[in-house]
Amino acid sequence: MKPARGESAPAVVTRGGFSLVELLVVIATIALLSGLLLPTLAGARSAARTTRCLSNQRHLITAWTMYANDSRDRVMPLAYVDQRLTGTAEAVYWWGTHGTGAGGVDHSRGFVAPYLDGSLGAASVYECPAQPWGTYAAQGPSRQPTSTYGYNGYYLSPPTTPGWSASIGFRPWRRLGEIPSPERLFVFADTLMAGDPPMNNALLDPPMLYSGGAWAENASPTTAFRHERPRGGGAGVVCAARADGSVRTAPSEARWLVDGVLGIGSAGTDIEAHYVPDARSWR
Repeated sequence: MKPARGESAPAVVTRGGFSLVELLVVIATIALLSGLLLPTLAGARSAARTTRCLSNQRHLITAWTMYANDSRDRVMPLAYVDQRLTGTAEAVYWWGTHGTGAGGVDHSRGFVAPYLDGSLGAASVYECPAQPWGTYAAQGPSRQPTSTYGYNGYYLSPPTTPGWSASIGFRPWRRLGEIPSPERLFVFADTLMAGDPPMNNALLDPPMLYSGGAWAENASPTTAFRHERPRGGGAGVVCAARADGSVRTAPSEARWLVDGVLGIGSAGTDIEAHYVPDARSWR
C-alpha cells in the first residue's frame, strides 16, 4: 500500500544478530561463572551430607543410651554369634541379623531396633549419605545393606566382638557410668574396609590391637574420613558419636591414613584418645 500524499514511508527496522565475538564472550562468561559456582555447590552438598550423617548418628547414640538405661547400665553388645544366645544359626549384630544366602537381613532383631524408627536398608539411619548403597560391597551372606557405621565393641563389649573376642574377651563388658572420658570416646563412627570395591564394616577397629600381653599397630583400621575430603582423596573428617551423647566431626591427617584414596585410617595414633581409653591398664 502506497503512503498518502504528504506522508513519509515507514522506517524499516533492521534486527542485527550476535556477532561471533559477542557469542564467544557470552559463552566464556557463562563458563567462568559455572567454574566459580560449582565448588560452592559441591561444598554445599558435602555439608548437607555431613549434617545428615551427624543426624543419623545422633539417633544411634540415643538408641545406644536407651539400651543401656534398660539394661542396668550395661551397654549393648556388638554381636551374638553363639546359637545358644541367638536361637538360630544366624548371628545377631547391633544392627540386626546378617541374613543367609537364601534370606535377607532382619533389622528388627538388632539391639538398637526397639529404640529407632525406620528399617535397615539403603538411605536409612544406618547408612552414611556420603557412602550410599552401590559404592561399596556388602558383608554378610545375603550381600544386602547393613550399616556403614562402626560400633566400638572392641572396647565396650570385648567378649561379644567377633574376630577379636578370643584375644580380648577377658576384658570387662562396659557399663555406661564407668566409661572414662566419655566426651572423647567414639561409640559409633564412619567406617569402611579397603578393597576393590571397598566393603562396609560395622566394627570400629582401633589403630592398635591387643594380643599376647602387648599392643601392636593395626594394619587395617576402619575409621573412614569420607566427609569434606579434597579432590583426589586424602585427609578429611569423620562423623562420630561419643559416649556422652554428643555427635560431631573429627579431622584427620594424611599420616594417619592407611588408604589415602579411600580415606581410611584412625583418628590419631594414640589409641586412648578415642578408642580404648584404658589401654595402658591392659598390659
